[in-house]
Amino acid sequence: MVVLIVVLVVVVFALVVASRAIRIVPQARAGVVERLGRYHRTLEPGLVLVTPFIERVRPLVDLREQVVNFAPQSVITDDNVVVAIETVLYFTITDPRSATYEVASPLQAIEQLTVTTLRNVIGGLTLEQTLTARENVNAELRTVLDEATGKWGIRINRVEIKSVDPPQDIRTAMEKQMRAERDRRAAILTAEGERQAAILTAEGERQAAVLQAEGEKQASVLRAEGEAQSIDTVFRAIHEGAPDRELLSYQYLQMLPRLAEGDANKVFVVPSEFAQAFGGIADALTGGRRAEEAGTADGSQVSDSSSRKGSDRDGSLPAGGQEGR
Repeated sequence: MVVLIVVLVVVVFALVVASRAIRIVPQARAGVVERLGRYHRTLEPGLVLVTPFIERVRPLVDLREQVVNFAPQSVITDDNVVVAIETVLYFTITDPRSATYEVASPLQAIEQLTVTTLRNVIGGLTLEQTLTARENVNAELRTVLDEATGKWGIRINRVEIKSVDPPQDIRTAMEKQMRAERDRRAAILTAEGERQAAILTAEGERQAAVLQAEGEKQASVLRAEGEAQSIDTVFRAIHEGAPDRELLSYQYLQMLPRLAEGDANKVFVVPSEFAQAFGGIADALTGGRRAEEAGTADGSQVSDSSSRKGSDRDGSLPAGGQEGR
């Protein structure tokens, strides 16, 4: 019975020793081993053996990139505006020994360092610069924090400003300013569009006027050439026909009624050439009558002469003469 108890005690002791001697370190984790209270070595991922009761393994350190979201902090800008800035920090533990022994609480230390650095950086910027130059603020914060946390075995990967909240009155003024800026840009774009439209319209009208003038010029040239050919043809026909003055006067008189055609002609204008044309026709008519009279007179004289010649031949007088006598 006593032997059985001793055996059980030995087995339990062996299990306890084995559990304390055999450790499994997961991937992306690291363990710090202390021997008799002093740093001895750093455990790598995998199955490792430690000396029980002599070596002690501290809590494992996470080597993955960690994200910490810090609460909004009140910061005063260079133009005396109090803003609430919320930041997000990305960091990685590169040296488990330094992270274990150099700082007691890494997250708290990083948070306080971030707040202090943020106030120093934002204190030298105005509100407008803080809102528009976030990339510069992020880069400066990362540089300062990375230098300070290097001795802690922590590398700052990125620092991002999540939000910047100015007071309500400042936000109202900024909204009015942004609205006015948008209205100004809209007015500028509208005016620019109208100017471009006016330029294009004027250009189109100018081209249309040029084309219309070109067409009218060509039409005038063709019309003048046609009239010139027509006049030349009429001139040649007149000269080849050799018309006399009487015919030209008669044609001129036939054209006079056309001058009064149309509803707009209220006054009938008689040209000065009318008297000349009428005189030419009168001369023509007078000349014809004179010719007829001259022909009649010539005929009577011929008949008288023939009768006289007959009477002379017969030796007698006309009957009238005889009765007179």
